[in-house]
This record gives sequence, structure tokens and C-alpha cells, in this order.
Amino acid sequence: MSIAQRKFFTEVAALVDKSVIVATTTEKTYSGMLIGINPDTLSLCLAEAKDEKGRTLHRVFLNGNVVAQILSVEKPFDLKALAERLEKVFPTMVRLYEDKGFIWVMDRVKLTEKGVVEGSGPAADRVQKVYDQFISEIKG
Repeated sequence: MSIAQRKFFTEVAALVDKSVIVATTTEKTYSGMLIGINPDTLSLCLAEAKDEKGRTLHRVFLNGNVVAQILSVEKPFDLKALAERLEKVFPTMVRLYEDKGFIWVMDRVKLTEKGVVEGSGPAADRVQKVYDQFISEIKG
């Protein structure tokens, strides 16, 4: 797989659990939460999706060969900027795994866009404080 293909799939995978609008080749449109994607076929699963008539559908499964466009409604979380912020507090102890959606700090604290998900103690508390400040600045 080329670097460009890997970046493409990373971008598509980053849309999981985000609001999207999907336009199909059959001229239908669905908006909802992207909860699943098959990277081989680009088949999608949307939760609580609305169709162009305004009907809410619990689940919509779209075959990849009818998907014409996937439009991101939300701006993706900037994990790289958060890693750069953490690097200022923990120099040389931050590793970004952008394709997997997490940051490792000091090889023992795992951080995602939702905050600290692994690790405890003073280091994890400090990482969480940096995260909280980062989030408040984004929303501010």
C-alpha cells in the first residue's frame, strides 16, 4: 500500500463516530453518524441517519459502489497539535500514532481525542491537564 493510500484510509477512518453526509450514485443523500466502514470496499454503516425526505433510519448500510461522496460535517480532532503541545511539557517522551488515533506519553500514558485512556498517577494527571487545557482552547 502506498503512502497516499495509507493517508487516504487514515482520513476515512478518522470519520468513524463523526457526523457525515453521504451522497450516493442513485441520487440519495443520508446524514448521520458513521459507525462502520469496510476499507476494502468503502461500504459504510450510518447510525440514526436521515434521508433526503427527513425520515430517521436506525441503521443505513451502503454498498461502497453506490457511495459517490462522504462529506465530513465535523472538523476532525487535531491529534498532531495535541502531541506538539504535550512535547513541550514532556520533551522527547511523546510518540504520536496518528493512524491509530492515539498518543503515548512516557511509554505509559495513552491519550486519545477523548482524554487519558490508559495510565495513572502524577504523569497521567499532568497529561490530562494538558489535554483539558487544549480542549478548552479549541472550544474557547
